[in-house]
Amino acid sequence: MSLYSALYAGVSGLGAQASAMATVADNITNVNTVGYKGVSAQFQTLVTDGKIKSSYSAGGVTASPKALISKQGLLQASSSLTDIGIDGAGFFVVRSSSDTSGSIAYTRAGSFTTDSDGYLVNTAGYYLTGWPLDSDGNYVNNGSMTSLEAIKPNALTGAATPTTSVSMRANLDSTATAVTAYTAGDMASGTVTPQFTRSVEVYDAQGSSHTVTFNFVKTATNEWAAEITADPADVLPAGGTGVLASGTIAFNADGSLDLAGSSSALFADLGVSWANGAGSTPISLALGSDDGLDGLTQFASDSALLSSSANGGMLGTVASVEISENGIVSAVFDDGTSRAIYQLPLATFANPDGLTRVSGNAYVASQSSGNASINEPGSLGGGSLSAGVLEASNVDLASEFSNMILYQRAYSASSKIITTVDDMLQEVSNLKR
Repeated sequence: MSLYSALYAGVSGLGAQASAMATVADNITNVNTVGYKGVSAQFQTLVTDGKIKSSYSAGGVTASPKALISKQGLLQASSSLTDIGIDGAGFFVVRSSSDTSGSIAYTRAGSFTTDSDGYLVNTAGYYLTGWPLDSDGNYVNNGSMTSLEAIKPNALTGAATPTTSVSMRANLDSTATAVTAYTAGDMASGTVTPQFTRSVEVYDAQGSSHTVTFNFVKTATNEWAAEITADPADVLPAGGTGVLASGTIAFNADGSLDLAGSSSALFADLGVSWANGAGSTPISLALGSDDGLDGLTQFASDSALLSSSANGGMLGTVASVEISENGIVSAVFDDGTSRAIYQLPLATFANPDGLTRVSGNAYVASQSSGNASINEPGSLGGGSLSAGVLEASNVDLASEFSNMILYQRAYSASSKIITTVDDMLQEVSNLKR
């Protein structure tokens, strides 16, 4: 009987509009949730018999939710440098715990702060993960989630990093008088006084500081003798002169460095064996390029140090964390130094709208979404990162209120179908009187 089909259609209408109203309720209540992705209701007809005949049987309607995960929300500035927003495709890779036993999830909620254990977690308690960087800033991306670690910037506090590179820019006075009586080691022994000398502080693997001194004396036109020395008591073998490297520095007629005429030992790695048991860590020297003015030069002005730098040291307390747009996480220490420690990946999917939602404004992969592909930000379809920025909810509040009115009215109309059919069935039942 068609009346019964109309009754069932009305009931299906109530269910469909109630389901649609549920999506509106979820969207409105999460309008201020960072990185929240709204859900829309998609209505579909239910058909009992597709043929057009003399009588019609109503099927009704159903509502299916559609996630709007791929729709980006507005990026808004925040007051925290550990807040991260993604401009473009991709998701942060997070874990439910700090160790590898925690389940993997994906989120756009980038409101990360440091917890009591020093890990970066968002407001839902998910731990941000990344690839750890080695001392040279390199990492290995094998595509596996197991290689990602929960980011803990303060793990470096109190750690020692040996010096691995020393660079120097200095000018040697071309008008200086050449010293004719010079033999290698004379400056270290005190037989010859250097015409120019400068010291650099370096660190061993135990965090102890040592002084490495660069000594120069002019021996001929466009030619200088150089000795790199340390305190003899600091280096092995015991009882030595402390000379780490020595040789000749040659210059071209225009004052630029002549590497071909210079001793290679002064431009090779220093193999220093520390006497305190800290072992030996090669120290690379950056004293300039061939025919260049980026290191040692020789001009008619006073010998002077222009700049010098050496890495390594005893790391102090982590004062803050900085995140670059390409996903490099750096720890900034209380002495002003910084160190890159992690590379953040972004996970991309063939169909991000097919991800399965889980509590905490996060998602897990599904058959519909496909497997995650993890790469550094800005590569292979991934978006870029912005520190001090958060992605707002992609919910349009005005549209949600409009939908609320529509669903409410449609719900009322469906209820009218039920009451009307009830009246008609009452008339049928009254026919027996």
